[in-house]
Amino acid sequence: MTVNPAPLISRPAIPRTVWALGFVSLFMDLSSELVHALLPIYLVTTMGMSVAALGVLEGAAEATAMIVKIFSGAISDWLGRRKGLLLLGYGLAALTKPLFPLASTPAVVATARMLDRVGKGIRGAPRDALVADVAPAEIRGACFGLRQSMDTIGAFVGPLLAIGLMFWFADHIRAVLWFAVVPAFIAVALILFGVNDQEHEHGTHRFRSPLHWRALREFPARYWFIVTIGAIFTLARFSEAFLVLRAQQTGLDLALIPAVMVAMSLAYAASAYPVGLLSDQFDRRALLACGLVLLIVADVLLGVSASIPTMFIGVAVWGLHMGFTQGILAGMVAETSPTALRGTAFGVFNLASGVCMLLASATAGWLWDRFGAPTTFFAGAAMATFPLVMCWFVPRQIESPA
Repeated sequence: MTVNPAPLISRPAIPRTVWALGFVSLFMDLSSELVHALLPIYLVTTMGMSVAALGVLEGAAEATAMIVKIFSGAISDWLGRRKGLLLLGYGLAALTKPLFPLASTPAVVATARMLDRVGKGIRGAPRDALVADVAPAEIRGACFGLRQSMDTIGAFVGPLLAIGLMFWFADHIRAVLWFAVVPAFIAVALILFGVNDQEHEHGTHRFRSPLHWRALREFPARYWFIVTIGAIFTLARFSEAFLVLRAQQTGLDLALIPAVMVAMSLAYAASAYPVGLLSDQFDRRALLACGLVLLIVADVLLGVSASIPTMFIGVAVWGLHMGFTQGILAGMVAETSPTALRGTAFGVFNLASGVCMLLASATAGWLWDRFGAPTTFFAGAAMATFPLVMCWFVPRQIESPA
């Protein structure tokens, strides 16, 4: 196990821009997860969509977000600026929020969901690249962990708010969905006034176009190994919409269904920043392996029992696996990619993950409809063993390319 001997007290402070991006993520995730906590029930129960169709929609939505990141990340490298793309991405997501309560057909909801994820894709890679740009190398893991934790605080406050509003409005989902609009626009305002962009001259004229494939030759083999392990990991981690549907099978009251996302996000938020700190000191392979073991445990718990207590334990463990993996993978991408091409690096990583997310969620929906929920979760557990084994082949010491 590799330990960084530098004492914590001598470390630099987390930059203001990282804190600002954390609050932006908090408010936007509050908005998005308020919607997402209710959306599976809204589509399947209220609008009559099949679980297989929901799986395809969720997979396509998340895949779209990840695939779009390759373009936004490369463009941000070419421009040498990140803030404009952040405004575009968060602004588009904010504009979709009124469409959910206004929708009268599943097609309108699906369109809003896809546009929301396009917005996520536009902002995702430039945001992660900006964190990598401004974060001192010795606290990069902590910076990614902090932003992820604040993102996840919003992700559990949103469903918690949904629970209270569902009780207040007597399970009237459309009325509750309107409350997602305000925090989304607060996030946009925070970007305008709180995020400071930095210019990166080294990325402005290096290639004739922002998506020139010659750029891929700049990435070392270690980077491509991280892309591979992240993609296979995503095959095992289908959409959280299936957690919500599993909760419905337990007989949980409709107004309490968003508590599933609260439990997951609380565990995620509580673990992401401490794990980020640990990743700056200890062997990241071991922490990533712990996250994959937690995913296997969560899948087994959710597969073996449909009781309410077991379901909530499984959902909480699912959240812990997210806290143990997402920030660490982001840190590994940042450390193994050239500084001038970090946006492109996150874009390519998310392209691979996006394709796998589409396959994972579509397959999960098909398994659910054909064989039932337990088979879906057991299949996810089996798939997670592959990236778990791969963790031990990640280079022990990863240094940032020049």
